[in-house]
Amino acid sequence: MSRLGNLGARLYRGEVGYDFIGNRKIWYGISILITITAIVGLAVSGLNMGIEFKGGAVFTTPKTSVSVDKAEELASTSSGHQAIVQKLGNGGLRIQITEVDTSKSDEIKGELSKGLSVPAEKIAADLVGPSWGEQIANKAWTGLGVFMVLVVIYLAIAFEWRMAIAALVALIHDITITVGVYALVGFEVTPGTVIGLLTILGYSLYDTVVVFDSLKEGTKGITKQTRWTYSEIANRSINGTLVRSINTTVVALLPVAGLLFIGGGVLGAGMLNDISLALFVGLAAGAYSSIFIATPLVADLKERDPQMKALKKRILAKRAAAAAKGEPSEAEQADEGFPEDVAPAGAVVGQRQEPPSGHGRTPGKRR
Repeated sequence: MSRLGNLGARLYRGEVGYDFIGNRKIWYGISILITITAIVGLAVSGLNMGIEFKGGAVFTTPKTSVSVDKAEELASTSSGHQAIVQKLGNGGLRIQITEVDTSKSDEIKGELSKGLSVPAEKIAADLVGPSWGEQIANKAWTGLGVFMVLVVIYLAIAFEWRMAIAALVALIHDITITVGVYALVGFEVTPGTVIGLLTILGYSLYDTVVVFDSLKEGTKGITKQTRWTYSEIANRSINGTLVRSINTTVVALLPVAGLLFIGGGVLGAGMLNDISLALFVGLAAGAYSSIFIATPLVADLKERDPQMKALKKRILAKRAAAAAKGEPSEAEQADEGFPEDVAPAGAVVGQRQEPPSGHGRTPGKRR
């Protein structure tokens, strides 16, 4: 078995683990700092809205020997606005100029014809009105709102309201960070960006539900035992699904990174940046929030429940009594085998778990 696979098995069985829940204040602080940075970037720089949202004109030329830089300078001078020029596969140019009205588009077309040495009739001009982009934005916000409501309702029914709130907070966290990154790097926001933004919500929710499912299974009959608190079982659930979350995130990020850094960066296909940056940042933020935000927040909310408070008090009192007698606590004894009445962290729903080889002896008795 590979080292990663062996580590995953040990995390799954609870033999090793990291105290994610115990260090939750650190993760909350990091997330708050990142979120504030994103909001400040959004407030100061704002979003670089594309032509679909601001309106303007797109000129497509036939094959020409003029460089992209020279064409960009010519288009910006002719229109008085910043122009974006891209080289097409047939050797032609795609010149995009925002906030250009119909009356001025003919004048710009004439200037481009002279500067590029291309007949004016061979330059295609398409005008885009800002109302179209506004409709797209409104529909996107409507879709996002409906999605959020349905997610909260589903998670509240399938799990519980605390998990629904935690998942909602994690989704808002991911959206805020992604939008903030767009504002900071200045990438153009297009309909492709909106599609990418809506797509990452599904990935983020998937990682969160995987951990929640493990947590739900692990906390069945939790009040009937005195070995682990809710937070401790939540921590085991995170560790039990940690390698799976890392694997799925890395596999999803690799092709997106190829689009962003190779396609958009090296090869210069700038249009790929529209969706790839949203996917890259969103996938990474989603994996982070499912581990460091959603589950710790559920544990925080759950530990305020009177039943969980009473359980934690009983467990701590029992451990203190065992420590005073110099005896191992039930949790330490349980390290020699799975608990009898609580499923191990990371257990698959509906799958009966058997103690691993060498861990089947009676808890508390040593050979």
